[in-house]
Amino acid sequence: MARPVTLCTLQWGDLPLDVICEKAKSFGFDGVELGLPSHLDVRQTDPEYYRNIKVTLDKYGLQLFCISNHLVGQAICDNIDQRHKSVLPDYIWGDGDPDGVHLRAVENMIQAAHAARMLGVDTVVGFTGSSIWQWPVSYTHPTEIAFDTYSARKALEAIDYHPAFGFNYDPSHLGYQGVDYVDFINQFPDRIFHVHMKDVYWSDTPKQIGVFGGHSTFGDARRFWNFRSLGRGKIRFEEIIRALNDIGYQGPLSVEWEDSGMDREHGARESCAFVKQVDFLPSAHAFDACFER
Repeated sequence: MARPVTLCTLQWGDLPLDVICEKAKSFGFDGVELGLPSHLDVRQTDPEYYRNIKVTLDKYGLQLFCISNHLVGQAICDNIDQRHKSVLPDYIWGDGDPDGVHLRAVENMIQAAHAARMLGVDTVVGFTGSSIWQWPVSYTHPTEIAFDTYSARKALEAIDYHPAFGFNYDPSHLGYQGVDYVDFINQFPDRIFHVHMKDVYWSDTPKQIGVFGGHSTFGDARRFWNFRSLGRGKIRFEEIIRALNDIGYQGPLSVEWEDSGMDREHGARESCAFVKQVDFLPSAHAFDACFER
């Protein structure tokens, strides 16, 4: 195994931190990616709060490499409307006034960076939201500023390649669109800050519900694509591992488990095993360098 395998806790927000940590360890994970707001309140400033989180992680022998602020991040650049009320914490939604929601979301993201430092990590992952996707696709992807290789490069150009901005690489959001998700790694070798291991299935033939997902829910068999437990979709993970080795990525491989048709504990366990099996160290030398002369 070349890299630590972690579990993103966003999909386990109904469980207390201690419980999900115990489960993650029993599933075989090396660490967790703490999801906000369920497992981390970044409004807290007392160092004791963060020490207690570290104690819980140490109790189960789990490492922490990054924290995840996806839902609040969505509200930073989105046009705010009633879609957001169901996904944002009350302290971000407030009275629903768009300007206020934007300001509170931005402040919360800043707080997340401070919280990450208190926990000893240097990476915060999340969504950005985008004002241009409000009407065409509702709350299904793409809803971000960057959603393929071209728009990712445009996003970097827009912020003048700020060194603090990179990508939480997730092949599942690229594959079903027809984007070359392996080449994405090669295009941005110094901007892959974190990796989500997530699989997706897409149909070989036209379906009733196309690539934008319509107004259907995940798991609907009429959809063109659906997320699958790792190894059960169409993502070519070995090629991803080889590309990550080529760029020298040594960060965690974080399982963001989503599969509407499978028990999540079964899925998390099998996905952890899958990632540990598919990952490998790069060669330290050319294979023919050791031939006897």
